[in-house]
Amino acid sequence: MEAPADVDELLARAKALGGRTVPEVAGALGVELPPDPKRAKGFMGQLVERALGACPRAGDGPDFPELGVELKTLPIAGGRVRESTFVCTAEVAEAATLSWERSRVRRKLRRVLFVAVERQRPWRYGAAWLWTPSPEEEAALRADWEELMGAIGAGEVEAIDASRGRWLQLRPKGATAACRVKAYDADGAPIWAPTKGFYLRASFTRGLLHAQRLR
Repeated sequence: MEAPADVDELLARAKALGGRTVPEVAGALGVELPPDPKRAKGFMGQLVERALGACPRAGDGPDFPELGVELKTLPIAGGRVRESTFVCTAEVAEAATLSWERSRVRRKLRRVLFVAVERQRPWRYGAAWLWTPSPEEEAALRADWEELMGAIGAGEVEAIDASRGRWLQLRPKGATAACRVKAYDADGAPIWAPTKGFYLRASFTRGLLHAQRLR
């Protein structure tokens, strides 16, 4: 699928997925379904990326670099968001020097296309909408980011757990527990720490979905 020409086309494509099942979309794109899509957590998101024409090499930037839009799927069960949403891996090695303005989290969250996915058979796509953080939302996200990155910079990378942060949290992120990244301990000595990822709490994205339904 070619990249959309503008944001209106992107949103129209996303809304056109609403009500379609994962098997239907996969069949239309000629993509083979995994034995159990519900257990293949990344598959539904990858299928949306393909259906909407996202850039496969976006890297640290948004999924639609020409439009400045990041794509995030929201798994829904029983009408509610049940899981946190992965944003990006944490720049652990740069924790002491990186600013919010230059951060990967801010680049990813400046403008987001959310697509809801019902994680119960038949795994159906739902609402789609564009979200740009309000000044108040960005201030809260920035405060979480600065607290968490400050803890990493202070050598607490291995001690941080998912309980910290109001809307953003840090959790292990890697294919296996053996995935490590260079960091520093409290004395400034280099160590190899578990790879960490930033996630939006389900309580936050649940609020976004609720606000969208009220419109």
